[in-house]
Amino acid sequence: MALSPQWLDELKSRITLSALIQRTVKLQRAGREWKACCPFHSENTPSFYVNDQKGFYHCFGCQQHGGAIDWMMEQHGLPFMDAVKELAAEAGMEVPAPDPQAAKRAEERATLHDVMAAAQEWFIAQLASPGGAEARAYLERRGLNEHTIRRFGFGWAPDDKQAIKTALSQFDEKLLVEAGLLIEVEDKIPYSRFRGRVMLPIQDARERVIAFGGRILADRDGVAKYLNSPDTPLFDKGRTLYNLHRAAAASRKSNRVIVAEGYMDVIALAAAGIEDAVAPMGTALTEQQIELLWRMADKPVLCFDGDKAGTRAAMRAAERALPLLRPGHSLQVVQLPAGLDPDDLIKRDGRGGMDKLLEAPKSLLDLVWEHERDAAPLASPEDKAGLKARLLEHVDAIQHPDIRSLYRRELLDRYGAFAFPPRPPRDFQQGRGGFQKAMPVRTPPHVAQRLRKATAGAFRDMLTGAVLNGLARHPGEIHRHADALLGLAKGDARLAQAVDFLLDNAQELEAADNSPISGKDILPPAPDNTRFSFLLEGSDPDEAREDLAEAVALLVERPALEEAIAAATRRFDTDPEGAFAEQQRLRKRKLEIDSRLGQMARKRAASEAFETDQTDTGEWPVAEQETD
Repeated sequence: MALSPQWLDELKSRITLSALIQRTVKLQRAGREWKACCPFHSENTPSFYVNDQKGFYHCFGCQQHGGAIDWMMEQHGLPFMDAVKELAAEAGMEVPAPDPQAAKRAEERATLHDVMAAAQEWFIAQLASPGGAEARAYLERRGLNEHTIRRFGFGWAPDDKQAIKTALSQFDEKLLVEAGLLIEVEDKIPYSRFRGRVMLPIQDARERVIAFGGRILADRDGVAKYLNSPDTPLFDKGRTLYNLHRAAAASRKSNRVIVAEGYMDVIALAAAGIEDAVAPMGTALTEQQIELLWRMADKPVLCFDGDKAGTRAAMRAAERALPLLRPGHSLQVVQLPAGLDPDDLIKRDGRGGMDKLLEAPKSLLDLVWEHERDAAPLASPEDKAGLKARLLEHVDAIQHPDIRSLYRRELLDRYGAFAFPPRPPRDFQQGRGGFQKAMPVRTPPHVAQRLRKATAGAFRDMLTGAVLNGLARHPGEIHRHADALLGLAKGDARLAQAVDFLLDNAQELEAADNSPISGKDILPPAPDNTRFSFLLEGSDPDEAREDLAEAVALLVERPALEEAIAAATRRFDTDPEGAFAEQQRLRKRKLEIDSRLGQMARKRAASEAFETDQTDTGEWPVAEQETD
């Protein structure tokens, strides 16, 4: 069975070695690598390291060394081809068919590297020739010096349809077509793909030329400014990052990787001394490219132009990344000033200006929030509902449950604060006779009667009553906890009516004494035996909001616990041991909730006692004094 070097390289690029090894070995982070006690020999101190960027593991104790295929062979006892088949199935690749024709094609593909290397040499020679004078002048106008031109391998493709075919006549014409250098059209002679363009080589992680990018010298209508090689056996644009082979080494030192929009941006950054930059191949970042970036840095920095196209590119990358997010791995975003690309900014502000932006990137969550917030005006309830729906659509795309929950909470917090800002106090109003005390806003009698009826039997529970009174006292928190309250109210018509009332009237409520629903004539009285900070006058606002949020969370969790306890009890006949263990665990959690509620109340009571002691005596409470 013929397995070409290119096919094996592709297979290895699709496998994250640390994820493979972690299935049987407990790895720990060690900077940019992973470490563990060696699985090949007994040891107490970790000397086994895994490097995802380089794609190998190594033990400094027993010298075991290898990649993904070696791991499958050594740890699972598989023959070479079985190991390859296992990994190929995971990577979604088909193993080449074992026939002579396939072997012959593999040999031909292996020579494509020779074709691309020869083409690169020819492009460089054309740039240095008299025919490349216009291209050299263009590069000079772009501010590129000789060192940068040589380092990045700039070349020139003459505006001649048969020039490269003639220059590379030692290779079969079919190879030139397969390499993407010639375009084959039915009933026509194959002709050069790149003509009249400044050429740049695109290289793989092993620094081999696998494709080209070309730019026209002057923008013309109907002509693409940039042109890349098509996908070939060597080049898959969705799995390739320009400048990866240079940026990987720099990234290991900076612990950062920057993603620019195009390869000219990467070159401008490198010319300024910022070496850890890569670029996609003229398309939005793909899932495979994001995984490549995460091998280099946990939070790659997207550096896009400050225009609408740059914002759209950043959001496309965000939408690709959200389903892939995992603990510790995300994206960060830097948006340049409007109308500037990296080259423009560096020319205007120097390296320091770019460094300043890169040192303060915004988070992926910030990007999503700001983009959706500014997408449309919030002139009506429908507009506000639209903003919330768009935010939650992004949240629902996140696969990791903890990250999804945290994004939901943070985005809804921001939504509530932005869509329903606190109203200024209305203590005074101006009339003909000057400023007068404002009359409190009264809740219509029929609404108050409806709320009293709803609360008659639903709020006998202390915590439910405390939370509802707390929300009435702190109306700015109502929309923050809207989803939790609506979920809690499902199946309870009376509770649902009260929750709907609070949500509908959140904007009309006033805090503290002026609140039209904070009195005893509307909500049930707050429990007498509790001292929650969110129910007391003079409480610290931050502490009150924090305690209220925790109380809401505990209130939502408790019914689920009770239902789970009942389910465990029903399983006693079929699984007595398992049901008993599950019941004990759930009851322990229920006791923890009750204990936490008591702690929240005692914390406030202790604080009040401390303040009272100081007020009465001007000294520390006796319990806190030192004695002889």
